[in-house]
Amino acid sequence: MRKVNMLEAKNSLSRLVEAVESGAETEIIIARNGKPAARLVAVRPAAAGKRPLGLLEGKYPPMTLEQFNATDEEVEALFTGASR
Repeated sequence: MRKVNMLEAKNSLSRLVEAVESGAETEIIIARNGKPAARLVAVRPAAAGKRPLGLLEGKYPPMTLEQFNATDEEVEALFTGASR
């Protein structure tokens, strides 16, 4: 959250609107004499960009479904606090 004074808001309104429109800032507080007076927010939140798939590819060793499922009891014990 960015805070700007009234004079800066007057001089750079289009830049401030672009910042909230693009999602670079979620909101901007406009202050008068150092006290918050208004809040500038986007009418519609910026669309989230596409997330890349395979971000962790190659970071973990390959595992079969049987190997993956073999840890089910251990994981359950960690969640429930039960000892094995």
